[in-house]
Order: sequence, then structure tokens, then C-alpha cells
Amino acid sequence: MTATQIILLIAAYFVVLILISYFTGKEDSNDAFFKANKSAPWYLVAFGMIGASLSGVTFISVPGAVEAKQFGYLQVVFGYFFGYLVIAYVLLPIYYKLNLTSIYTYLKDRFGNVSYKTGSVAFLISRVIGAAFRLFLVAKVLQLLIFDQYGIPFTITVIITIALIWLYTFKGGIKTIIFTDTLQTLFMLISVVVTIMFLASALDLNSISEIYTNAKESAMSKTFFFEDINDAQYFIKSFLAGMFITITMTGLDQDMMQKNLTCKNLKEAQKNMVSFSVVLIFVNILFLVLGLMLTQYANKHGITAKKDDLFPTIAMLPDIGIMTSAFFLLGLIAAAYSSADSALTSLTTSFCIDIIELDKKPKASQKRIRKQTHVFISVLLVIVIVLFDAIFKDVSVIWELFKAAGYTYGPLLGLFALGIFTKTQLKDKYVWIVAIIAPIVSYFINKYSVDLLNGYQIGFEILIINGLLTFLGLILIRRKQN
Repeated sequence: MTATQIILLIAAYFVVLILISYFTGKEDSNDAFFKANKSAPWYLVAFGMIGASLSGVTFISVPGAVEAKQFGYLQVVFGYFFGYLVIAYVLLPIYYKLNLTSIYTYLKDRFGNVSYKTGSVAFLISRVIGAAFRLFLVAKVLQLLIFDQYGIPFTITVIITIALIWLYTFKGGIKTIIFTDTLQTLFMLISVVVTIMFLASALDLNSISEIYTNAKESAMSKTFFFEDINDAQYFIKSFLAGMFITITMTGLDQDMMQKNLTCKNLKEAQKNMVSFSVVLIFVNILFLVLGLMLTQYANKHGITAKKDDLFPTIAMLPDIGIMTSAFFLLGLIAAAYSSADSALTSLTTSFCIDIIELDKKPKASQKRIRKQTHVFISVLLVIVIVLFDAIFKDVSVIWELFKAAGYTYGPLLGLFALGIFTKTQLKDKYVWIVAIIAPIVSYFINKYSVDLLNGYQIGFEILIINGLLTFLGLILIRRKQN
């Protein structure tokens, strides 16, 4: 595809999103923006969450990492499933019972205002970094495919990327996103299937059974790693990391929970979560098979590409055909924006409710403040993405994303675990100190783990360690009962 064709395709795509925004954003109220008036159908939320959970990072990085990591990522995915069950039957009942808009108000009721603000800030840092990682990856692909050809700087690419999200979310917020995410998930899955069909033909695989046999017999499809406990991909480490990544990055994350809280009641929210968790396993298998076939195609044709460039490099080859290239671009954009648009909305929600406490502002100015916050968060994401461009070069972004999550979500894990599973009360004013110290100690444990732990290499389980350190640190500042 030429750069002009790509621009026309993207323009047409966003015209559709803006039309959806127009029809769903007619009610420009804060209640619709934050909670969709608690009227979203659970099945739409579940389907849309597939795209939001996978994002452009999964779309690009999971296939790109297969050659180096095999199918080891599936161990993490199995952990996801059990994490979603914890969310459905432990966390969601609490959120619905308290009728929360921001889930971090639970910490205020449980421990006090400082705990509440600490949890909110931890989320804001976590989600800004996570959203920036995801958008950084997609902006780099758009830069490679389009904007480099016109000599447009990367910073301008990022501004355009964020501005488009702002354009279709600034009125309807989460109410619009419920519908746009459904469309975007559909495009993403069609894109993967279309690309697999092309690769199957190019690799002389003429049926689903042959695709299955090809994957099964490949050394790259090794899924379970039990040989070396020191290996970062050791099964128990990966499984537990996946479980706790889900509990924190979904269950303790305003972005993902805001969608669940738009359902009519707890029962529908639980149906959404359980059905979504099952489908997600099969979708991730699809991405891993895609990564295997992309690597085989690249080896067959002598194509060399960096990890996260593998899929876009092959998808845009002239030999692959304009239709496959078009669906790749639609899938990439859909995957990226289905997570980024909800991140922008949830960050706006959390900042308004948790940080500046919008409900305490004059009624007449609340909507204006919400819109100003939406712009502020958009600008912040631009700045962080541009910084990432200076820091991260030849890396697989999904692994960097999980590393970052291990440090930023740990304090949330410790705080919620203490609140839910104990009756301990805290000296609230000291909570922020524990939330700073625990990630710092976790970082040094991770950095020197091989020397300190007799060759043991810490992987994603740094999140568990960080959460445990936070939990223990909070115990030290517990308030004595009279």
C-alpha cells in the first residue's frame, strides 16, 4: 500500500469512530462520560474488553517474540484466567456493593484519605506508562509506514495519534468507548485471521489441521517450561505472574474496571468477566500461531526485522496483497485505539474524582473541569510517548510493559490485599512512604537477584514481590486497636 492509500484508510476508519461518537455522545453529562449511566449490555462490554486487554502491544509484540520466547507467553495467559475469576468473585462484589465510580474510593473508606490518594496516584502513574507504551508502539509503526515518507517528525505523529482519540471521546467518554471498542475488537480479530490465511497459503498449509500440525511440530511452539526454576519463563513463575498481573492490571485498574462498572448489575458484570476470560485464551493462542507463521515466512524469504517490526514489515510487503495489508492496518489501529481511548477516559475519570475531587466543585463548572482534564491528560501522554522514543529502541514492548507494571502496580496490590483480607487499620499518614519504598526495594532485589538468590532470575513475579513488600510494610504502620 502507498502512504496515500494508508492515510485514506485511516481517515475512513476514524470517520466511522466519530460517527459512533456523535450518536453515543449526545448526552454530554459527567454520569454518561464516567459510567455510561450504568446501562451497557454485558456482552458488548465483554467483547470490547478483548481488544482493550490485548492492545497494539499484544498485536505486535506477542507475534514478534515467538522466535525468542516460543509459546511460553501462554503460561502467563493461563494465569490470566484464574486472575479474572478472582476479579469476578472477590473484587466486583465489593465495587458493586459500594456503588463506586472510581474503585480507589474503597481505600478511602477502608483506611483513610492518604491511602486513597496514594492508590489513585499509583494508578495514574501505572496507566500513563502503560498507555504510553501501547501508543508508542503504534506511533512508531505509523511513523515507519506513513510519516517518514513525508518527512514528518515523530512528535507530530504522536500529537496526531492522541488528537484523534481525544476527538471521538471528549463528549461521550466511556459510553462511546463501549461501542467503539466492540467495533475495534472485531477489526483486530478479522485482521489476525486474514493474515494467518495468507501465511498458510504462502507456507503451503492448506487446512486448519495442517496449520495445527505445523504449529505442534515446530520447536517454537514449546509452551511449558519446567526444566530450570532460575529461568524467567519457568511455569510456576509465569503462571503466578499472569494471575497477579490480571488482578492488578485489570481488577485494581480504573481503566478496565470502569467498563465493568457500566453493566446494569453485579451478575451481568460477572458474566462479562468470566466469558471474556475464556475467549481471551483462544485469542492469545491465535496470536502465538500467527507469530510462529510470521517467523517461518520470514526465515523462508530471508526477511530480517526487529522483534516488534516483524508483523508490520511482512504485512506491508507488496507480495502480501493490498487486502491483507489493509486489514493489518485496520487491526493494528483498532488494537491500539481500543486500549488507548479507554485509558484516556479512565485517567480523566480518576484525576477528576480522586485527585481534584470534582464532586466538591461548583455544579456549574464540573463539566468544564472534566473537559479541561481530558485535554491535560492528552498532552501528558504526548510528552511521555516522546520520552519513550528517546529511551526504548530494539526491545519487545510487551515485556517492558510488564516490567514497568511490576513496580507501579505493586503498592495497589498490597493496599487492596490488606484491606480485603484483614481487618487491620493503618496509620494512614505514613502509607505513601511504604508505597515509595516497596518498589525501590523491589528494584534492587530484581537487579541483584542472580547474586542474592543463588542464580535465581526474577521475571514477572517482581509484581508479587513488590505487593508482598507493600503488604508487610503496611503491617509495620498498623494502628493499634484499643
